[in-house]
Parts: sequence; C-alpha cells; structure tokens
Amino acid sequence: MHISRLKLVNYRNFARASVKFEKGVNTIIGENGSGKTNLFRAIRLLLDDSLLRMAHRLDDHDFHRGLGEWRGHWIIISLEFTDVSQDETIQSLFLHGTGNITGATVDRATYNLIFRPKGAIRQQLSALALGDDAGLATLRKDISLADYETVFTGKSSADFTDPAVYRAIVGDFDAVAFPTELTPSEIGGIVPGMFSISREIGFTFIQALRDVVAEFQNNRTNPLLTLLKGKSGEIDPAAFVPIRNLISDLNEAIEGLDDVRAIRKDIRETINDAAGETYSPRSLSIRSDLSDEPDRLFQSLKLFVGESEADYEAGIHELSLGGANLIYLTLKLLEFKYQKVKQTFANFLVIEEPEAHIHTHIQKTLFDRLNYDDTQIIYSTHSTHISEVSNVENINILGRSGGICEVYQPAAGLEPSQIGNIQRYLDAVRSNLLFAKSVLLVEGDAEEILVPILIKQVFGLSLDELGVSLINIRSTGFENVAILFHDDRIRKNCAIITDLDQAFINLAPDQLDSDAEINAKTRALASQTSGVSRAGRLSELCLGNNWLTAHFAHHTFEVDFILAGNGAAVVSILGEVYSDATTIAQAKADLESGNIARYGTRILTMARHVGKGWFAIILGKAITPDVQIPDYILDALFMAHRPVSNEILASFIDYRLKMQLKSGLVYSTQTDAMRIHLDRFRDGDIDFSTVRAEMLAAFPGDRINNILMTL
Repeated sequence: MHISRLKLVNYRNFARASVKFEKGVNTIIGENGSGKTNLFRAIRLLLDDSLLRMAHRLDDHDFHRGLGEWRGHWIIISLEFTDVSQDETIQSLFLHGTGNITGATVDRATYNLIFRPKGAIRQQLSALALGDDAGLATLRKDISLADYETVFTGKSSADFTDPAVYRAIVGDFDAVAFPTELTPSEIGGIVPGMFSISREIGFTFIQALRDVVAEFQNNRTNPLLTLLKGKSGEIDPAAFVPIRNLISDLNEAIEGLDDVRAIRKDIRETINDAAGETYSPRSLSIRSDLSDEPDRLFQSLKLFVGESEADYEAGIHELSLGGANLIYLTLKLLEFKYQKVKQTFANFLVIEEPEAHIHTHIQKTLFDRLNYDDTQIIYSTHSTHISEVSNVENINILGRSGGICEVYQPAAGLEPSQIGNIQRYLDAVRSNLLFAKSVLLVEGDAEEILVPILIKQVFGLSLDELGVSLINIRSTGFENVAILFHDDRIRKNCAIITDLDQAFINLAPDQLDSDAEINAKTRALASQTSGVSRAGRLSELCLGNNWLTAHFAHHTFEVDFILAGNGAAVVSILGEVYSDATTIAQAKADLESGNIARYGTRILTMARHVGKGWFAIILGKAITPDVQIPDYILDALFMAHRPVSNEILASFIDYRLKMQLKSGLVYSTQTDAMRIHLDRFRDGDIDFSTVRAEMLAAFPGDRINNILMTL
C-alpha cells in the first residue's frame, strides 16, 4: 500500500494543491518558503501517531492567507492510498473506515482531515438568502475557532481541489449561496475513533537537521535513547540479574568509601550545629544513583565516534557538523528499520532536507541506496546532488506564484522516451533548472560564460540575484529539456537562447573560389539551413505555451556581440589571442572594418584559435558596464524574469548612477539629484515611466535608457 495522492485545500500557503506520489522513493524540491515543511506537516497530521492529538485542532493561522476572511471556510487535507493490502485486518479497517470498495475488497482508500464550522454554523450559513452579503458579514463576524471542529472521513468521492466542487460542498462566499445538505456524502463517512490508520502503519518522520547536538541532549528527541528504550524492554529479566547484582555491589562500594562516609558525617554535624537537633533531618545518606533498572540504565549510555583518528572516539558534541548529522540520520533510519519489523502492511519514511553539512558524495551515495522493501519514502531537498539521483517521474516541484504555492509534476503527460531524455540531462549541474524561479537555456560555453557577465556588468545584479538559472544544454537539442516548462508540468518561465546561424558571407559559387572558400561556403550554407530548421521547430514548440519562448542571434553569439557595437572590447584582447604583431594588426583592421564578412570571419577565427570556451573567458575580462548586450539576450532575460518588480528596476538605476559617478565624467550633484527621483519611485510617489524619463533626461548616454524603454 502506498500514498498515491495528497490534496490540500486552504491549508497554510496552499490554496489548493494536488501532489502525486509513486511507489518507492519520492522527491519534493522547491525554493525556501514554497511549502515543503507545511506539506510534510499535513501528511503527519493524518499518519504520524506521535503527534499530540491537540495538533489536529487547527487555528486561524493554518488557513491560507489568500482567503482574506477565513471564517466559514474549510481546511481539507486528503490522502489517497493505492494497492491497499488484502490482509483481512486491513481490509476490515478500510471497509469500516476509509476504503473505496471494488467488489468485495478495498483497492483504493481515502483518508481526510476536515477542519470546518460546526453543524450549527453550517445551518446558519445555509439559511442565508442568495446574495445576502450583509447577512453573511454579520454571521462571519461572530464566528470563532470555538465554532470549528476537526473530523476525519473516508470513502470520499469529491475532488476537493476543484473550485466548483468546493463551492458545491462548502458554499459560494462571493454569491452567498450555501448548500442545505450539511453532511454531503461526497466528503465521505466519519471515521470512528476506534479505527486509527496511524496506529496500524509504520510511520517515521526525520525532521530537518538544524541542531543535532541539541537533539541528542534532549531525552525526548535523542534517537539513540529511542533505540535503547526499545531494546531495554526486550532484555530477559533472568539474564539481567548478574548486571543488577554488579550495580548493587558498585553502589555499596561507592557509599562505603572513607571519603564519602567522612563527608556524610561532616554534613550531619554541620546541620546540627546550624539548625539544632530538633530541626535537623532524621537521616542523611550519600549514595550512588546508578539505577539497576534496564530502562534507566540504558539512558545513561552515550554514543562515541572515531571520526578522523582511529585511536580516539569523541562525543557527538565534538564531531564535525557533517559527522554529527550523518550519525543522527543513521540512527533515525535504524529506528525506522526496527519499527518496520513490527508492521504488517504499510511503512512510510518521511525525511526533511537531510543534506545539511553532509558531503556531496555521501548525499548521492546515501540516497541512491535509500530504498527499503515495502516502504514508501518521501523526502524534501535543496540539494542538486540528491535530485540528480532522483527519478524524475517521482519528483514534485513546489513553486510560488504570488502568495500561492503550487505543485508541479515535471514528467506529467510525457512519453517514456521523453522522460528518459530528461532523466539523462538532470545531472548535478542541469538539475538546477528544477530549483530555479526561471530558466535560460543556452547552447554553448560562450553563452554560459559571457551572458552572466554581461548581465552583472550592465545591471549590477547577478542572474542568481534575479532568480534566473542559466543551463548550458551543450547542443541545440533544446526540445528534450524545454518540454518541462508547460501548463501541465513546471509552470515557470523558460527562455531559449540560440543561433539562427545566418551566413554573413556571400554564398554564391564562384569559379575563382579556392578549396578553402568552397568549404567555408558549404559549411555556412549547412549551418544556415540547420538554423532555419531549428527556428521552425522551436517556434512550433513555443506556440501557445505561455511559459516558453525562443530567442535567436541572427548569426552566432560572437558575431552578434560585435554587431551590437562591442568591437572595441574584442580589439582590446587581441594581444591575449595572438602574439604576432602582423596578425594583430590585420585582426584589428578586420574587427574595425564595419564589414560583417570581415569581422565575423575574424572573431570566429579567434574563437577557434584558442577554443570557444577559453576565448569567452578572455573576452569576459574585457566586459565593462558600457557593453551593449545584444537585443535577443535582453529579450530572453526579461521573458524569463517577468514581471520585473519596481525594486529590481530601482536597483538597476541605482547601480547605473554609481557607474556614472565612478566614471569621473559627472558630478555627485547630478547623481544626487537623480537619486531624489529614484527615492520617490521607491516610495511609490512617482511611477516607472516618470523615473525612466528623468533618467533619460539626466544621463541620456547611459546604456540603461534603451533597455528601460523596452520594459
């Protein structure tokens, strides 16, 4: 039996979400604040028997903030189980509790936690006249948490995440239309208190590793103590008699020490002298408190680990953070193994962000091997190394859209061959795209190296600061990865940057052409043909897809870089590419000729001469804030990073003012005057078009102005 679906409605930062799970190992990834911890808590509320019962009593902070007024709304947490065990005991549990019956047995089961107004409030809501906004407002004003109840239901047929279904069952607050049926059958039957799924399954939750040393020092959370307590109850009393006798002899020996007896005598005499015989204690002893009970004796045991030196073992507090975390995680996994032996039909292991301070090789090895028979494992992570060994079909991505957290399944609706292609691409570098707010896909090393430098130099913010991940596909096979970004899969912006490879030389045959010229024309024509074909495929792929766009250099990145007006930057590095003065002079003439056939051929020759990647590194050192970013790259950036917030726009302008002042060509009074307008923009006193006009008027030659005009 395994969890096949989790549905959340109005719970914390989830307005409505559906999370799909598979057998085996499942991965939850997402940025900070995307809801991973809340998702795990939702599962625990239904399955973790160690949670206090009072945890099921939700409060107003558990309602989704997007509701505005929470009063009257419901919180629904729903689990669906598939492949329910045919064990007679389990079938009996689900038949009476949560199962959906097919024939004489249960094959699918639903189990729901519903936090809703009590019957009296639901009755009052149903009595409201259609459209009675004033009556609804008056009623809601008096609703408190005391008017709410938590119920567990099963055998539900409703898709609670469907807004139409929610309105039909709970009510339409906008139209003030509430159902007269207070206990609709679609929500399932109330699960009797005698039936508890959480007591019949194996469920272990390993929380995020924040302060492992503190966990070991706390008797309630110490995983070693939990393991030892379990074993202490299994000790044969007869086998423990010799140990009990030894402890008794040890305690008596300690008490009989001359120094201990002398101190006891001195304490009694001092008390009598201070308080008198009448008020002194009748008896006083100094005894060893070493218990001869197995449970208490086991509590005194501590774990010592030899981390680096073979002949020295240290306590947990002396280990490195990574070493302590690895030991903690190991003990929790062992706790799960011990528990799993005692269970009969379903085991669940939930692990929250386990990678903290653990070496990348250990991360990959540990989770590549994290696979137990008859166990469903669900873990969340920020680690690209862990996601690398995750099955893309078993990944859920949590993303934020405004104040709402959404869930994406990257393999939804894809063919097995497409999933296989994606799986091969998701190595430790490319799996960044699963964690990104937005993505730029590029085809080669030059773009991977230079695009981030261009953005940083012109805007003063890195791609990371903008929340954009740049992924080098290292080919033109963008379709294999770009299909991830779609309404059915990852709803995040992705922009493709590639080349049209239009020829910049005359392709017409000439009888006077040398063999080298013939070969160059043949290659250029083939590249141009491939570019046209690629543009057609990508345009078709992007058609109707609001999350995916394609952007093309007319020729290649290097040629279009000069075409944008950056010839001087390339000229400045000639001495690092060539050593011969004659060649440098000829190259300089080519680059400054204004003839695309000459400068285009020259820059590609330079790139081939030292290697495209190394050429990009050399050129990167020549990039300054005065560089002109080619339009197609700007278009891609602002299609990936959209919408551009006012704070980001203000950061752009603020950086350009610093660059103007640094240039030494303007006075601080000029930049200070512009900062007044910028502060007003930040405060909301003027709009973007106004501050943009002020920047253009104050610094008409700044690179940023042409860019701001496009936003």
